[in-house]
Amino acid sequence: MQPWQWSAHAAATAVARGELRSETLVASCLERIALREPQLQAWAHLDAAAALDQARARDREPRRGPLHGIPIGVKDVIRTADHPTTFNSPIYAGHRPNEDAHAVAVLRASGAVILGKTQTLEFACGGAFPPTRNPWDLERTPGGSSSGSGAAVADGMVPLALGTQTGGSTIRPAAFCGVHGMKPTWGRIPWDGAKGYSPALDTVGLYGRSAADLRLMLQAYALAGGDDPPAPGLGQLRLGVVRTPHWAEAEPQAQAAFERTLALLRQRGVHLAELDWPDGCEAINRWQDEVMQDGGRYAFVPERLSHPALLHAEFKAKLDNHLGLTPQRMRDALDGIARCRMAFERSMEGLHGALGLSAPGVAPLGLHTQGMATFNRMWTALQVPCISLPALWSDAGLPMGLQLIGRRYDDALLLAVAETLDGVLVDPGRRPWN
Repeated sequence: MQPWQWSAHAAATAVARGELRSETLVASCLERIALREPQLQAWAHLDAAAALDQARARDREPRRGPLHGIPIGVKDVIRTADHPTTFNSPIYAGHRPNEDAHAVAVLRASGAVILGKTQTLEFACGGAFPPTRNPWDLERTPGGSSSGSGAAVADGMVPLALGTQTGGSTIRPAAFCGVHGMKPTWGRIPWDGAKGYSPALDTVGLYGRSAADLRLMLQAYALAGGDDPPAPGLGQLRLGVVRTPHWAEAEPQAQAAFERTLALLRQRGVHLAELDWPDGCEAINRWQDEVMQDGGRYAFVPERLSHPALLHAEFKAKLDNHLGLTPQRMRDALDGIARCRMAFERSMEGLHGALGLSAPGVAPLGLHTQGMATFNRMWTALQVPCISLPALWSDAGLPMGLQLIGRRYDDALLLAVAETLDGVLVDPGRRPWN
């Protein structure tokens, strides 16, 4: 097995023991990128020489933390001091920020190697689509808007990556690309230095190839540590089942795979409880969209004033209030979401988490779509942590994600549950290159 094939956890363990040099790992990832990037097109910017310089520096210095020497990709809406940050917009072609975003600064201070910038939908919310393809089927979308991050981790180009989520932009690519993705509790990783869209929703997302990989990143962000709750055993695990009001919109093969997984968990002793969707919360996806689009009305005012000819028509429509939002509609949306947040968390009392779909089915054909965020919007609105596991598969062998949902600030508990489920539901050898 080549180093590019290793999980972040395996690579980090080898680096810590002195059995693997960061330079060797980064060089292996760069070789994989050179081979696959012409087909996959996951990267917006890559500086191989700078990445190797970072790796050599990590090899010379004392170990800083669990991510020391591990290469990481960064979505191109998150600012980096040593790489261009262009937001996939002609307005920012060649733009170089003078400092790292908070999410990147933490990783760099932890000894990670910032490998490069991954492709994104324009401004992570609309406009120009990225050229990135799905590593399981190059004719399909990898999902968005964290397209390059999900595809690069899935294809072995980099073991970890950062994404973002305002609707479904971390969990959906994780589902379509067959990797582990996490949207932490809103606000737990500060948004400073990332291009914003909707302040009440914008969340930094994480990608890896196992729940243990995600733990490395949560440790770096001080969201996981030695005093975390232990991973519950299968016989002690209590999970809710959340189909949401949109269950009928899921593909039959996704529904069937979900039911088979529930049956397997019951056989292994997991207690499952069907959770009714809270009364009065049927409109939460619409409310989420209204809050999101209202943010878009103001997020791109500087670009419109400075470069109106270079701003995509979709953003101009947002600025023109294409949904006809009014102050009362915004109050109704925010108040409705707040009521649903409290109702959902009450329904989770006594449970370790809840299970649902990460996406309606497999990745759609074509690069003109990012897929639907049907099973993501509500969780982003509720600001709760979510983890997508590559545990559901179509008959044709394409990934469909199983989503694990928790209460706000239960990120560490949710990760422990994911680690337990990984051992039962996830085949670590099931990769696009195998």
